[in-house]
Amino acid sequence: MADTYDLIVLGSGPGGYVAAIRASQLGLKVAIVERENLGGICLNWGCIPTKALLRTSEIYHYMTHADAYGLSAEKPGFDLAKVVKRSRGVAGQLNAGVKGLMKKNKITVVEGNGTIVAAGKLKVEKDGKTTDLAAKDIIIATGARARDLPFAPADGKRIWTYRHAMVPAEMPTKLLVIGSGAIGVEFASFYSDMGADVTIVEMLPRILPVEDEEVSAFMEKALTKQGMKILTGAGVEKLEATAKGVTAAIKAKDGKVETAEFSHAIVAVGILPNTENIGLEALGVKTTRGHIDTDPMGRTSVPGLWAIGDVTAPPWLAHKASHEGVIAAEAIAGKHPHAMDVRNIPGCTYSRPQVASVGLTEAKAKEAGYELKVGKFPFIGNGKAIALGEAEGFIKTVFDAKTGELLGAHMVGAEVTELIEGYTVAKQLETTEAELMDTVFPHPTLSEMMHESVLSAYGRALHF
Repeated sequence: MADTYDLIVLGSGPGGYVAAIRASQLGLKVAIVERENLGGICLNWGCIPTKALLRTSEIYHYMTHADAYGLSAEKPGFDLAKVVKRSRGVAGQLNAGVKGLMKKNKITVVEGNGTIVAAGKLKVEKDGKTTDLAAKDIIIATGARARDLPFAPADGKRIWTYRHAMVPAEMPTKLLVIGSGAIGVEFASFYSDMGADVTIVEMLPRILPVEDEEVSAFMEKALTKQGMKILTGAGVEKLEATAKGVTAAIKAKDGKVETAEFSHAIVAVGILPNTENIGLEALGVKTTRGHIDTDPMGRTSVPGLWAIGDVTAPPWLAHKASHEGVIAAEAIAGKHPHAMDVRNIPGCTYSRPQVASVGLTEAKAKEAGYELKVGKFPFIGNGKAIALGEAEGFIKTVFDAKTGELLGAHMVGAEVTELIEGYTVAKQLETTEAELMDTVFPHPTLSEMMHESVLSAYGRALHF
């Protein structure tokens, strides 16, 4: 006989475990199935441990530039093994926290590989043993994995994915980063600040291609100033690992192919959804480029089957997955169901400097036919930024000139990943420029630049 539940969640990443908790809060009997570690990629191998690494590189950067603050730090150095150990410790602590949350919310955790064998039925296999589960509803939250280069799969020694880059056995001396999305730029930033000679190769015309064009241009200048080499409109046509390093054939934007040597390479060219071997084909679940199609509540084309997170449509972000988990759980329970507006999902890159944004870029807003008012305010005009020694960057806001609606906000500079939520709340509440102008911002703070950027859009900036 199968163990019966109201809901089974397949996958325990930030989408899956949040969906399970919310469903339990709403009175459902819930089981969650996980083949590896509770918390999924984000908590164990992504968002959290990478931020621990980036915190280390940030502190190391300040140590090596202590003189700028009137301090002295003689011959700063680092122990790579301890750096990695700290990062893994942070991930382990949070993994234990998720276990505690499952227990607190009376959610049954079933370890093993889960396969949907029929509508409402799931089989879990581990160590040769099989557990049968049944539920009216199943949420697929199996996430995604790094995409390999077809001609040069990662070997974990010289050619890395993000998982290898988080637990390096040695420090790269000359690092090639292929791809300049958030993952690529974050690892480039970490290893550059730790002393590696970094080259970024991006096929598209600019780095961080989903961001506003002005942000991308600023980041390219900033990273180049830090010593990185950035090749846009370029591609890696050949990548071979050797005993001592990596040989790459790089085709530049002018069509010329040059060969270069590196100690290591990180491949950050996108993701592949984890949809294989979980029973989707037999059920006839509709997909687009491998990602599961859903409606705004998370329903798939098969009744009783739901999907959330990276296994579905972009943007592929942990906080989107978590909110989708809440939406699906509430829809299943029939309590407080609501859809999500993807235009109100913020995106963050935790490099140095940081990048954060929400809503439409200036170019996308123009394409959509809006008449715009655009404001921009630089970090150099902010007292707190100057006091922090972080006077590089800017905040940009995009408004509908006719209605005053905030269409988008784009930031680059220190701590902008913490600031962006102010604009995200404003967009969610459909705040206009008038309400933002009338809001009092504390002084001295970086957040004052958010106010000034809004004022700038209407010719009223006070400090620049």
